[in-house]
Amino acid sequence: MAFSQPRIEYKTNQQMRTMAEAGVVLSRALDAAVAAATPGASTKDLDAVFAGVLRDAGATSNFLGYHGFPATICTSVNEEVVHGIPGSRILKDGDIISIDGGAIIDGWHSDSARTTVVGTASADDMRLSEVTEAAMWRGIAALATGKHVGDIGGAIDDYVSSVPGKPLGILEDYVGHGIGSAMHMAPDVLNYRTSHRGPKIRPGLCLAIEPMLVLGSIETAVLEDDWTVVTTDGKRACQWEHSVAVHDGGIWVLSSADGGAAKLAPLGVVPVPIP
Repeated sequence: MAFSQPRIEYKTNQQMRTMAEAGVVLSRALDAAVAAATPGASTKDLDAVFAGVLRDAGATSNFLGYHGFPATICTSVNEEVVHGIPGSRILKDGDIISIDGGAIIDGWHSDSARTTVVGTASADDMRLSEVTEAAMWRGIAALATGKHVGDIGGAIDDYVSSVPGKPLGILEDYVGHGIGSAMHMAPDVLNYRTSHRGPKIRPGLCLAIEPMLVLGSIETAVLEDDWTVVTTDGKRACQWEHSVAVHDGGIWVLSSADGGAAKLAPLGVVPVPIP
């Protein structure tokens, strides 16, 4: 019996340029939300700041109303991994928070996440965030140089496994995804190495690459709100994410103002603007 694979949407250069416009707005909104993540601020405050940047730019949120999600960003604090709902929770000194958001312009989507430590950071939390971000950039670099989507997870896994010190866990239940005329599309982008190579990397492919790492066990649970994912051992978690486009000339990080140039340069990759 043959099983059909979900169809991958390949974008034109014009469509990818519009996604890059959405990505630049999203980057500014995340800048503002991260800056607002200070002791005494509520996660709802961060949501309002993010929403204001989108509104002023004429962009809309792809999170608000998605399967009933009630906010424009996910705010995942400490043991919360992903999909935390902004609300009355007050941020405290030493909290670690992942802020995940998206933007739409003219029907085309961008999706990105960052982690920041509120106030004083512990060495463990800084290491967790730095390794997760570095793993994401190695996955992006693999998109530039690899042949199949599975090369991304292999690069992320290889890097995380090579980091000295106490091992960090890579979540397997939550992965990256295709993006374009919808926020979540085929193909899945695994953050770990498997024998499955995945589809070929070719121009027009746009992916959201988003490793999620934890300090302890990779076992997770969903809270009663049916959204918030937490580590079952209460250990802290971290998420970083960028949307990236592949075109005839190379790759461009859609949700980074410089297309990823500064972070990719040490990895030997030069992003190329979408023609």
